[in-house]
Amino acid sequence: MRHFGHVPPSVREGLFHQEPREFTADSPAAMLSAGLGATLYSPATRSRLADDVLKQAGRGVVSMVLCLEDSINDSEVGDAETNLVRQFLDLDARGAETPLLFIRVREPEQIPDLARRLGPAIRLLSGFVLPKFTEERGTPFLEALVEAENASGRKLYAMPVLESPELLHLETRTATLTGIVDTVGKYRDRVLALRLGVTDFCSAYGLRRSPDMTAYDVRIVAGVIADVVNVLGRADGSGFTITGPVWEYFRLQERMFKPQLRRSPFLEGRAEDLRTELIEHDLDGLLREIALDQANGLLGKTCIHPSHVPPVHALSVVSHEEFSDAQDILRPERGGGGVLRSAYTNKMNEVKPHRAWAVRTLQRAEVFGVAREDVGFVDLLTAGLAE
Repeated sequence: MRHFGHVPPSVREGLFHQEPREFTADSPAAMLSAGLGATLYSPATRSRLADDVLKQAGRGVVSMVLCLEDSINDSEVGDAETNLVRQFLDLDARGAETPLLFIRVREPEQIPDLARRLGPAIRLLSGFVLPKFTEERGTPFLEALVEAENASGRKLYAMPVLESPELLHLETRTATLTGIVDTVGKYRDRVLALRLGVTDFCSAYGLRRSPDMTAYDVRIVAGVIADVVNVLGRADGSGFTITGPVWEYFRLQERMFKPQLRRSPFLEGRAEDLRTELIEHDLDGLLREIALDQANGLLGKTCIHPSHVPPVHALSVVSHEEFSDAQDILRPERGGGGVLRSAYTNKMNEVKPHRAWAVRTLQRAEVFGVAREDVGFVDLLTAGLAE
């Protein structure tokens, strides 16, 4: 699989200075965590789940979570597990290429049980999403993951979801973060990424952000995101990939504020129609939130609707300017530091302070590619939307 793999090769060639690299579920963890992109969630109760998975793979989705937790009713769990196993067996029989597939469970005991029930079809499973993760609740999940991995012989990753009230509440946040650091540190080779459960954060205070606002406009939420990145997202080798929060909206809502998309990037061809469509479906707010995710150290995003996937991937492509700056900063002769003018002659690149940024940028470039010098976000989004 690879990002923009659903786009015809001739179109990709015109878009990319450096095309996204292919990867598989067995690729190095660093590549997989950087390449998760828009992780699409789907309830495990869907009767045609196997068809849905293959359909979304054909539209450019590279990671999916099949959910047994909050997306389904408590009374549906048993039937959902049975359906999930059946759908995996169906996918295995078809032999088709699938996205990276994860199962979001409710209880630790589900992990070894589902791994056993999947049988040979476990080859299609990349891991489990662990809800409401803290040191106390997370350890049994991770122990169950190791048990399932040993029994199946299949490498399985964990994606803990940080969404508990203890993490949100100021008086318990530091202790909770410290406990999480210790827990995921013990299982570092099995933790692929950390996910933020912003909907649960808002729920603790009876809040819900409107489509006119991003998660960063809700100050309580923005504060906990900042602290999570501060403690768990450091660039010194101790940090983890942290993914962006879910965007809840995908249909037209009544607006209070002006649209957040400038006209100028959309003035050529039919791009103005694309701008109108994005605004009508409240995706201009999503675009702003993706940009803020990246500015705040997050990579990838939880998605609950297929229309959210192309914007996440289009904004994840490394621009030619970013790539040029990163390469300049990391040249061997720059090892002693110093300051240099960007090749684009519009900024200062300071080698030592910008080095960590440059390393992360080239990691992203490996999986999302580098756009040609004259290719912008609108071009990438238009290509990603084409079927």
